[in-house]
Amino acid sequence: MLSRDIDLVELTYEDWKDIHAYASLSIVSRYQPWETMREEETKAYLNGILKSQQEEPRTRYARAIKQEGKTIGVTELNVRSKSNGEISYILHPDYWGKGFASTAAKRMLRFGFEELQLHRIYGTCDPNNEASAKLMLRLGMQQEGRLRENLWAKDHWRDSLLFSILAHE
Repeated sequence: MLSRDIDLVELTYEDWKDIHAYASLSIVSRYQPWETMREEETKAYLNGILKSQQEEPRTRYARAIKQEGKTIGVTELNVRSKSNGEISYILHPDYWGKGFASTAAKRMLRFGFEELQLHRIYGTCDPNNEASAKLMLRLGMQQEGRLRENLWAKDHWRDSLLFSILAHE
């Protein structure tokens, strides 16, 4: 199945098992500030997303990346100000390198610019996460720089690479 054959839909509580299938893997949390998730942590993460769906004004848009009805990942666009948003994505490793994250992120960028009328969307990643950095470059984002020790990740301060794209790009 081609990577464009995915759906991006609002998450429901029933997605927790599919999310937990990858959030509980150490390879997935390798570059994340969080450790592998236990079931109750996955449920708490999902409950936070479900709560954000009801907030007004809404600032968190999380979408399940679904293929053939299965949640294989999540992409988010978080509105940080009237004109700026932050994009993120995470995927089950069985689907890495197949264009799923790219397809989902492109759709979220379009949503942010066309529906939310954002001017700038940015994303960050661990400097060691070459796949994520390359994905943001493929999306047309430009690397703006390196944020020094801006994130507490597990047991240490971590740098982040910062990328962005503007609506007219």
